[in-house]
This record gives sequence, C-alpha cells and structure tokens, in this order.
Amino acid sequence: MISDDTPVFVISVAAELSGMHPQTLRQYDRLGLVTPGRSGGGGRRYSSRDVELLREVQRLSQEEGVNLAGIKRVIELENQVEALQARLQELGEQLAATEAALGRAHSTAMASLRRDLVPVRDSAIVVWKPQQR
Repeated sequence: MISDDTPVFVISVAAELSGMHPQTLRQYDRLGLVTPGRSGGGGRRYSSRDVELLREVQRLSQEEGVNLAGIKRVIELENQVEALQARLQELGEQLAATEAALGRAHSTAMASLRRDLVPVRDSAIVVWKPQQR
C-alpha cells in the first residue's frame, strides 16, 4: 500500500490535481512552500500529501488573502504543532509505561515485606532511653 508521503506524481499530474500551473509548483518549490521528492534523474515527484498542501496554499492565497511569506510561516507553524503533538503523545506513552513499572515495583516490594513488620506512614517514632545515674 502506498502512503500519503510516497512521491508518485510527476509535476504535470500534481499541477492538474491541485488546479495550478506547473510553473506555479516550481515557484513554490523554489520558495520552500511545497518541497516534493526527487526522482533519480532529479525530476520532481509529488505525494498525495504534497498535493493536499498545494491546495491549502492556493486556498490561503486566494480565499484568505495571505501572501506567500505568510503562507510559508503558517506551514512552518503547523509542522511545529504536529511535531509537538507527536512528542506529547510519545511522552504520554512513556509516562504510562513508567507508572505501570512503578506500580509493579511497588507490588513486588510490598509482597516481599516480612509479615511480622507493619509499615508505618506519616508517624513520628520516638525512642526513649533512660539516662544512666
């Protein structure tokens, strides 16, 4: 199965799918707005995700009136948000694994306690020793 990131479309097909002229796609590539993959011979190869991004660039430009520098910044910020969300997910999974390991360690420690000893919590223990006269 082909993923959304697999570069499969030549520039003419990507231009048609996005409703743009191939020269516009070349300009967007030069500006760093949409950077397609490259074939062995250096030709641009666009993925489904690239085509979606081209459509979003066109929408922001035509419907929202955002200039190309603004669009580039929006794309950069969206990429940062995606990266942060992925990191947050990763850290959440690590936290859950750590909490599970801590729970197992606590259970093991509690099972290994001697039964004639009783754990004391939040209590002060005072040892009294009489003074010698």
